Amino acid sequence: MKTRLILLVALLLLCASPLWGNNARQQLIQESTLEQVIKNNRLRVGFSTFVPWAMKDKAGNYTGFEIEVAKQLAQDMEVELELVPTRWSGIIPALLTGKFDIIIGGMGITPARNLKVNFSDPYEFSGMSILANRRLTGERSSLAEFNSPDMDIVARIGTTAAAAAQRYLPEAKLRLFDDEGQALQELLNNRAAAMVASQPFPEFQALRYPERLSLPLAGKTFTREPIGFAVRKGDPDFLNFLNNWIRQRFADGWLEERYNYWFTTEDWRDQIE
Repeated sequence: MKTRLILLVALLLLCASPLWGNNARQQLIQESTLEQVIKNNRLRVGFSTFVPWAMKDKAGNYTGFEIEVAKQLAQDMEVELELVPTRWSGIIPALLTGKFDIIIGGMGITPARNLKVNFSDPYEFSGMSILANRRLTGERSSLAEFNSPDMDIVARIGTTAAAAAQRYLPEAKLRLFDDEGQALQELLNNRAAAMVASQPFPEFQALRYPERLSLPLAGKTFTREPIGFAVRKGDPDFLNFLNNWIRQRFADGWLEERYNYWFTTEDWRDQIE
């Protein structure tokens, strides 16, 4: 009798397992950010201002490469776009607390960040370069020449630019700022020798202030960084959609076209000045 009872219970559990598994899968689907975005008809995008990734135009609206990417992504999802400007130093905590659904902000994929968030496949690549104060740096033309205690280097806090400066220029004095504009002003006001930043920011600033700023590495980068969308962990459906979106937009040439417009030309300059 006892054996029959055990077999009956085992049989019931075996029959119920697929049902429980199916219910669990359905719950995961319903809780997916992708499903919530579609249900609410709204994609909330966290970003921070970096030229030319995201910046304000003359009318006070946000424009730039990442803004175009966010707009196209929302359009392809057939939902409304809500832009959520956020300080870079707090952008990952803001994502994790649900203030927005995704970070689209030129975020480099790094192991440290990947411990906190999931990244999509890369949809662009960036690299670090040096922007120098002509008066304070003279004829220096190599990375090694800036790795010196008498070199006052500036960068934006919480960025891969700051990490690159610490790694490649450990002997230099590094000062970090919340905004690239603040760091640039230190350079222009002769309070810093050089700035580490993602291209094309250094190149654009050297063109803008040719008498005061220079590109000691001739515009070349000393790192190559994959850039991806950042989303909260535990959401494979959203990540799958984003990866396939990136593949499609690479295949049809849209990403390359918009990247070239924002990063290899200054045709957009009159929109913001």
